[in-house]
Amino acid sequence: MKVLSNMVRGLLGLAALVVVQGVALAQAPDPNVQHPDYADPALWLCRPDLKDNRCEVDLDATVIAPSGGMTVERYVAAKDPKIDCFFVYPTVSNDPGWVSDFSPDAAEWDDIKVQFARFGSVCRQFAPLYRQGTLRRLRAPSGGPAPVGAQPPPGFGGFSDVVEAWNWYLAHENKGRGVVLIGHSQGGAMITRLITQEIDGKPVQKQLVSALILGAPVMVPPGKDVGGAFKSVPLCRAADQTGCVITYATFRDRLPPPANSRFGKVRDGLRAACVNPANLGGGKGEPESYFITQGFLNGSGGDIRPEWVRPMRPIGTFFVKTPGLVSTECVESGDFNYLALHVNAVPADPRTDELGGQIIRRTGVDLSWGLHLLDVDHSIGTLIRLVRKQGEAYVADPPQG
Repeated sequence: MKVLSNMVRGLLGLAALVVVQGVALAQAPDPNVQHPDYADPALWLCRPDLKDNRCEVDLDATVIAPSGGMTVERYVAAKDPKIDCFFVYPTVSNDPGWVSDFSPDAAEWDDIKVQFARFGSVCRQFAPLYRQGTLRRLRAPSGGPAPVGAQPPPGFGGFSDVVEAWNWYLAHENKGRGVVLIGHSQGGAMITRLITQEIDGKPVQKQLVSALILGAPVMVPPGKDVGGAFKSVPLCRAADQTGCVITYATFRDRLPPPANSRFGKVRDGLRAACVNPANLGGGKGEPESYFITQGFLNGSGGDIRPEWVRPMRPIGTFFVKTPGLVSTECVESGDFNYLALHVNAVPADPRTDELGGQIIRRTGVDLSWGLHLLDVDHSIGTLIRLVRKQGEAYVADPPQG
């Protein structure tokens, strides 16, 4: 991505005039259509009625205790959740053009598994496909290959697709239910704009259980919890608070944001908001983490493989859970607000002291991104617990008016 001041404008202004080669259009919606019809099941990765629902995957995790002992935690989906979750995924598409088409592949599917499927334990799940800015577009300024074809005109795809999907969901699936909005990186920028333009101050705001905007900026006036990006949607400060936002960008505690950081920096007199899921009131906390056993989101983390336990033993699940291994705290330092992640390295603890999770370029680690690849992983269990509490509070006392 470009620097933060340009990132949101660039990501949200993307379009989708992409020519699909070698793929029969009958297998996917036309990528050139201006207004896709989200009644089409092919335009969703997750929707309750889908036969191939990408949220219904194996989410069991190997729990590695501080003693080094390992057990398997079985994932259990909710049978009759009372609230919904609407997810917009981050930059993961490997399509060659400036924007993606409507043919998902392993990149989109894996992200759903890592960042959203687990929320099925607390909510019905909706995750639309959208014609996002691709990894090739993102990486080109750092020396990667240029996107194929001409840059598409403004107004196609991107945010326009997200709005189309949101409006279809409201008209056909919501039926007055409370909903949690979730987005990371490019997806977080989309959720921010969706709230700003389609929800904040409008009747549908009363159905907002909460919003999780991770690895994307939500700007607030200094010392305030509301204002800036949103006029009437505050930051979350209590577990049973509804209609609020949890947001942060993660950096390793010993490597704070550099001057050229893409996240967390003051802009136009506003500060980047930071809410620690593990301690909404402020201070340190220990989040419930689910990390990928091998690899990192969208392949940007290089070939670092954490040695989850020493001596290393076979791990048969896609996820590992590491109770007490990390702690998080919101830090305000100079022009930056960010979530600092600390690995609790204890000599007697045989688990890894190094998580990886940083963007790796040809020239080495790109510190301007912080721990962007782990924004969701390090706190997803805690975020799910918070959504459960917020949902219970919403259902018990739904907003009126």
